[in-house]
Amino acid sequence: MFAALGRQVPSAGGVLGYVTAAAGRRAGLVTGRSFLAGVVVGAPVVCLIGASYVAATTTARALVAAGLLAAVLALAARGLRASVAAQLVLVGLLVAVVVLAAGGSAHDARLAHWAPFAPHGWLSVGHAAVTLMLSFAGWEAVAPLTTRFADPARQLPRVVAIALAVTTAIYLSLAVTTIAVLGPAAATDVPLAGLLARSVGSAGPVLAGVAAVVLTLGTTNAYINGAIQMVTELRHGAGRPAAFLGVTGVIGAAGLVLYGLRLVSVAALVELPTALFLAVYLGAMAAAVRLLRGGARVAAVPAVLAVAGMLAFCGFAVALPGAVAATAAGAALRARCTRRPAAAQALELAGCGR
Repeated sequence: MFAALGRQVPSAGGVLGYVTAAAGRRAGLVTGRSFLAGVVVGAPVVCLIGASYVAATTTARALVAAGLLAAVLALAARGLRASVAAQLVLVGLLVAVVVLAAGGSAHDARLAHWAPFAPHGWLSVGHAAVTLMLSFAGWEAVAPLTTRFADPARQLPRVVAIALAVTTAIYLSLAVTTIAVLGPAAATDVPLAGLLARSVGSAGPVLAGVAAVVLTLGTTNAYINGAIQMVTELRHGAGRPAAFLGVTGVIGAAGLVLYGLRLVSVAALVELPTALFLAVYLGAMAAAVRLLRGGARVAAVPAVLAVAGMLAFCGFAVALPGAVAATAAGAALRARCTRRPAAAQALELAGCGR
């Protein structure tokens, strides 16, 4: 769907442009702010997941995650971002680590580890999907790249198809190997370290820790810089990156303190950015239904239903996209009121006040 939208609206500013083209600027504003909020609350969560491979205790993980987040924000404040070559190296590192973990530990796979199948019931699949969705977010980042292709109509579908095929193969192989090899021991925050320990011995957890830090910094840096571009887009070139980075740091610190005090779990924190990114995906898929034609439009319908179904498993976190929508609507109303002539403002003062 994102590939099709990229061909249809190649220079519309990504998901913000898609939703604006389909449903107007107010809906686009909600989508843009949902994306920004997802990055703000998601960046510390990604750092916390990476820190789990470095530190064992809750407090130590919170401190390491705070250090990773501070490093990313400092790099973004200086305008540093990973180059295409650097991102390619990071992707290669990720693929190599996963292949080593899955392939090297496959000899310890046991069929008995698959019984009982779905021990928590089939509804647990929905809850697990919500937790894992944060690992799959990123397809929306392809959208602004469409203008860089010489022939988007021919090249973009090929690139997306290859990326989807590789991602699917790697993620499924990792999931199957995790259950088949670790069995009940897969219920840990660092399953990749367990697989690498089976593959390369005692050096496995160390390798997992180094890879986690490097990949966390690269991934979070990419999303922070993407969010800064979105801020600039929303403010018509007059964005305030420093303010955005400051908000990210404050909210990230608050979340990590709550985790360090054991008041919230990683799973609970993951649900917050997941709900926001799913709201972005829902808006984009609904825009696809409106903007696309033919088979792509038909395919967008199950995409909308799938995203909406996942949102239903987000629990109380669903309220977060609603709050973002309310604030965006209020901002749009205030902007409209301030642009009106004085006489019209006087007539609409009560409505704007409400």
